[in-house]
Amino acid sequence: MIHLVRLTKTFRHNGRARQILRDVSFSLPEVPGIAVLGRNGAGKSTLLRLIAGVLQPDAGRVVVDGTISWPMGFAGGFHPALTGRQNARFVARIHGRDPSALERFVADYSELGAAFHQPVETYSTGMRARLAFATSIGIDFDCYLVDEIIGVGDAAFRRKCQRSFRQRLQRARVLMVSHNADTLRSFCQSALLIERGEITWFPDLEAGLAAHERNLGLQTA
Repeated sequence: MIHLVRLTKTFRHNGRARQILRDVSFSLPEVPGIAVLGRNGAGKSTLLRLIAGVLQPDAGRVVVDGTISWPMGFAGGFHPALTGRQNARFVARIHGRDPSALERFVADYSELGAAFHQPVETYSTGMRARLAFATSIGIDFDCYLVDEIIGVGDAAFRRKCQRSFRQRLQRARVLMVSHNADTLRSFCQSALLIERGEITWFPDLEAGLAAHERNLGLQTA
């Protein structure tokens, strides 16, 4: 279970404050797949990073029962001066896994070749995403946080990612951010919608998608 307890997060840019979440208290139901919906800039990725502990809230807290991944697609946790191999081993130690086993898995799965032994700061965005996904899928979590990562790489690599992820979800949950409604329908049954700093829960995914579309219509009207 994931509990948001009076969670508040504000970003400041050029002297102006923009509140992403405002005193939100919510317990996410234990359902297999939850889509995270909202306009651009509404706070979808921010919410995932707060849940993962990558970002800290201004106020409130996140309480997590069980193990939870960092957001797939977010490679900000990698040390740029370390190689892909060194980063994989470091992640394994943090999560109490066998470093050598995770290293072998990531080296094979990521298909980075010789680049796996080069500093991450030399990687392209796509290479970082491959490393992030392979490292995430190499560890069994109770809940996976996904931020568009299923679309990384060429067509063959994307198919491999989707197959692996579906296997993981036979025994785990997912919170997913995606701009592709069909992708959300493939993995999610319910939705939460972020709008003006508040969260609305939809037990039915289609109802959540419809509300999201209405919000987008109001935005462009």
